[in-house]
Amino acid sequence: MGLVSRPPRSAEDSAADLELLRRVAAGDRGAVDDLYQRFRRPAFALARRVLGDDVLAEDVLQDVFVAVWRDPSAFDGARGSVASWLLTLVHHKAVDAVRREESHRRRHARAEEELVLAAPTQTTDVEDTAWERLVAERVRGALHALPAPQREALTLAYYGGYTQREVAALTGTPLGTVKTRMLTGMRRLKDTLGTGLPADGGAR
Repeated sequence: MGLVSRPPRSAEDSAADLELLRRVAAGDRGAVDDLYQRFRRPAFALARRVLGDDVLAEDVLQDVFVAVWRDPSAFDGARGSVASWLLTLVHHKAVDAVRREESHRRRHARAEEELVLAAPTQTTDVEDTAWERLVAERVRGALHALPAPQREALTLAYYGGYTQREVAALTGTPLGTVKTRMLTGMRRLKDTLGTGLPADGGAR
């Protein structure tokens, strides 16, 4: 990603930054807000450049300043200024967020692919490739006809190998909502395909 450069700051700015950090260490919540206002623009610009997404960049900023509030002693003045420390934190957390997003996208894409490949059939003749292709096309069509939340929950749970709790964590959705989406999605697939798919929501 390249080196993290810090914006030019005067000695007065650096002293003010240190004072804000001292206030944070003393438990002054207002100091975190002041620090955020001082560094929001360069911090957001850096996170946005790494992530290419405004929402994710804002999430990274929130994580960074929560971390500062929880452990202001992590700053080491011998290794640089408050500005360079904060921007380094932003850079590291943004890179971590990129890795998480890529990992999630790969798992999701793999799960959808496996759903089509492992689609249940009503034939015991494994050599009947024409029938298997027809069933796979029907499953693909039925799956994509589902609302996106139901499709996501089913592919992750049944063919991604995740439990309902893991699906809830991966998608940021309440567990009860995930269970409802899976149950509703399975019923719709069963109605559409006319196969012996279970209608009880499956994985726990």
